[in-house]
Amino acid sequence: MGESVCMAAEFDEPRDAMRRTRLANERTYLAWWRTGLTTFAVSFGAGRLVPELSGGPRWPFQFIGVAFAIVGVAFVTYGYVRHREVEAALSRGQYTSLANRAAVVFACAGALLGVATMLLVLLHTT
Repeated sequence: MGESVCMAAEFDEPRDAMRRTRLANERTYLAWWRTGLTTFAVSFGAGRLVPELSGGPRWPFQFIGVAFAIVGVAFVTYGYVRHREVEAALSRGQYTSLANRAAVVFACAGALLGVATMLLVLLHTT
């Protein structure tokens, strides 16, 4: 009886590395989306649910809610832009890092929203 010999296909490391990098870029794009969707949920909670439950003036909560929604739109939009930038760089055999300006804008927006939320929680009276 004859034995069959199974040979593994030749492994192409550069091609596999590019495939893994593109898949990582897709996962990162989806992470931008998840972050945006989470921010939309916070927006709805802060702008609609909390005012219903807390009594008192609604406008501060609505303002915070709208601000979170704007940041959510920015996350989703920039996530797409970033995904396209990375894909283009990979196609050229290059790498592109996260723009410092974008990192600073998102950090400042997060810090401002965090401080505004803390102030609203501490200063809100019913």
